[in-house]
Amino acid sequence: MDLQYPLELVGTFVFAISGALAVRDREHDIFGAGFTGFITAIGGGTLRDVLLGSYPLVWIGDVYFLYAIFAGIFTALVFPKIMLKLRKTMFLFDTLGIGFFTVLGVEKSLSLGFRPEISAIMGMFSAVMGGVIRDTLVNEIPILFRKEVYASACLAGAILYLVLNYFGVHRDINLLVSISVIISIRLIAVRYKLSLPRLD
Repeated sequence: MDLQYPLELVGTFVFAISGALAVRDREHDIFGAGFTGFITAIGGGTLRDVLLGSYPLVWIGDVYFLYAIFAGIFTALVFPKIMLKLRKTMFLFDTLGIGFFTVLGVEKSLSLGFRPEISAIMGMFSAVMGGVIRDTLVNEIPILFRKEVYASACLAGAILYLVLNYFGVHRDINLLVSISVIISIRLIAVRYKLSLPRLD
């Protein structure tokens, strides 16, 4: 069985949870939470598809992505205490989301015939732009501009995917390894408060 499709649905699901939970402490109503979850889930993939000229957009062409988004929003709204507890455990949902979407963005770019360099950038865009839109909507400094290891973890995972792909590693193994590396880098960085050097 091809792992790409179920992993992309899972990534969409967890990003929707992340977006819906982001407004819990800001007195938004259910619609506001749902809208933020929806935009977070589709933001990165939509930007990627527009830049690559891939139509219809993935969530328009496949209704199961909408179902994954609605399921994520529903989960966040019905089980908020459980979800918030898991979210605080090293940003679980956001970390899972960027891991899934990075390598799947690279994979899609390659499948459309784009060069590896472009594919790595598109993978990173797929992963981080949903979170950037989410943070902007809730009036937070986007995580991309904080001193956390975030986009750099995505870029590292994208490059690893391209290297393993070049050497002929089986696609499903490559997906799992690259996703695991992104998640590991992010979790280790958060756990030990690691960050890239700042510009003075």
